[in-house]
Parts: sequence; structure tokens; C-alpha cells
Amino acid sequence: MINDSVRAIRWQGNHLQLLDQRRLPHEEVWLDLYGAADTAAAIRDMVVRGAPAIGVTAAYGIVMAASQHYRDAGDSWIAAIQTDLDILRAARPTAVNLFWAIDRMSGLFHRIAGNPADILLQEARTIHDDDIAANHQMGLLGAALIEPGKGVLTHCNTGSLATGGFGTALGVIRTAWSQQRINAVYADETRPWLQGARLTAWELGEDDIPVDVVVEGAAASLMATGRIGWVIVGSDRIAANGDVANKIGTCNLAIIARHYGVKFMVAAPVSTCDPNTPDGAAIPIETRDPREVLTLGDKRIASDNASAWNPVFDVTPAELVDAIVTEEAVIMQPDAERMSVLWG
Repeated sequence: MINDSVRAIRWQGNHLQLLDQRRLPHEEVWLDLYGAADTAAAIRDMVVRGAPAIGVTAAYGIVMAASQHYRDAGDSWIAAIQTDLDILRAARPTAVNLFWAIDRMSGLFHRIAGNPADILLQEARTIHDDDIAANHQMGLLGAALIEPGKGVLTHCNTGSLATGGFGTALGVIRTAWSQQRINAVYADETRPWLQGARLTAWELGEDDIPVDVVVEGAAASLMATGRIGWVIVGSDRIAANGDVANKIGTCNLAIIARHYGVKFMVAAPVSTCDPNTPDGAAIPIETRDPREVLTLGDKRIASDNASAWNPVFDVTPAELVDAIVTEEAVIMQPDAERMSVLWG
């Protein structure tokens, strides 16, 4: 049996509730959101994070915005909602699932007569349910690649907290653990937000899967021991040639893995794969406030005269990736030709 108890996104009657991931693991606090501005702020401020979860959240945000504009403007709600769509698009520029969800929801607008609430809510719920189903399928496909007997290393958080539920890379790990294909799970702490130490370790603990947290600087030493068979990560955008944008530090892991003969897997839904982005150089990389690097909690940890560069993501070249696992296909040694199977 696969343990999967965590959910971070839920619809409550007429509004959205999000588990505030900034407060984990010490507090479980749910925030109530009532409109697009609330939703965009929650995405931007890291209440919710992870590309699939951002997409699901945005879909529900559009439901609330459309309902509000229909109450205020009647049949002119489509014109009125455009500003809200722009606000949502600007929240996190690297996560392609955000744009995918907005386009999917807005594609229904001109087919709706009257109050849009029910139709849009059904679509948002479908996006949410489909994401969970896709994650379970990826879990099975990814686990099948893992030969039993070694551990895995993961980066950031790619589980139920980062998706509609179950997880991408963490879904693969959950499935492989249940099948006794892996004997240990290691999670990078993932500076500066510590998503590995705070979120992945908490989530796995909730489902009784033991995990060892390591600092990113220990990854090479860990892989050198021979304990790791696969590095398994998620993605915020995969380019048409197989280049992978993911949490900063992912490329480092891919380079180290190649040196030590460790396999490197990316698990992500097809909605994360972007045929309109030719390669990694074309992926916009979000840069956040330097204070996230210079402080820990509310305490400054760097010298007062220090500044910081804080890119949130990096790009791992396709040639360093052994497998991209989606719900529709597994792409081994990805390149533009092999990736094209996903676009039909």
C-alpha cells in the first residue's frame, strides 16, 4: 500500500483554502482565499509552490475571479477578468503550468452563457483530479526504471505539497518505496527556502517513509559512497529539446551524478513540457529578493556589507538527463526528436 495522506489545496464551498507552506513543519495553518489578487499573492509569496500546484491554484483563482466579476458586471465579466489573468500570469514566470492552467480555463470563457461559476469550477476540479491521476501514473512508470538495492536522492519538494496530490518525483519515490525498490531516501535541504528540510522531510514523515536530510554540499560525498542509484527531481518547465528548469542546485546534482555513474530522472506531467520553448536558454529564470539568501528566518546570517544573487531555478542540459518521466511516456536520453512524441 502506498501512503499518501497530505493535501495542500482544497475547495471549500465558494473559496479556496491553501496550506501555508511557509509555516511548515512547525505549524499547519490554512489560509482562505477569495479572489484572483489573493491567489496571485499566495503564489508569489510561496504560500503554495511547485509548478503543478501553482497551476491548480491558479485554476481555482480564476473560478473566484469569474464569479465575482459576473456578480458585479453580468455578461461583461470576460472583459473584466482580463486584468486578473494578467496578475496571475505575473506571479511566477518560470512555472509553465501556471500559464497552461490559465490558458485552459480562459479557453472556456466564450463557450459559457450566463453564470460561469459551475462550468469553471468543474474544469478546475478536473485539472486538480487529472494532476493526481497523472502523478500516480508517473509513479508507476518511474519506479519501474529503478533496480532494487540502492537509495535515491531528491531535491526541493516535489510531493503532495507541490502538486494536486501524491507528487511527481516524490510520487516516484513513494511508489518505489512501497515496491521495496529503494532502501533509503535522502533529501537535499534546498537553500534558501529549505523546501527539502522543511517540506519533503515533513511530508515523508507524515507517510512513515524514513528520510535523511543532507546539505547540498554533501551530495558529491553521498554519491561517491555508491549508496545512490538515482537522483530524482521534478521540473518547473521542460523545453522542447529536453532541457530542464528546476530548483536552483539541480544542475549541480546532474553534473555530480554523471561523474559518479548515478542515474538522473526528471518526473513531470506533460503540462510542464513546453513545445514553444526551444531550449533552456529561452526559459525565463525568476530572481527573488536577496534577503532570502542573506537571512535565515528573521535573522541576518551574512555580513552587513554583503549582497546576494538569488536565482530560483537553473537549467539542466538534456544530455545530463537519463530519463524524463511523464504520465504519457518515458523519454530516455531526451533530445528534441525524442521529446516530440509528447506533442503528437
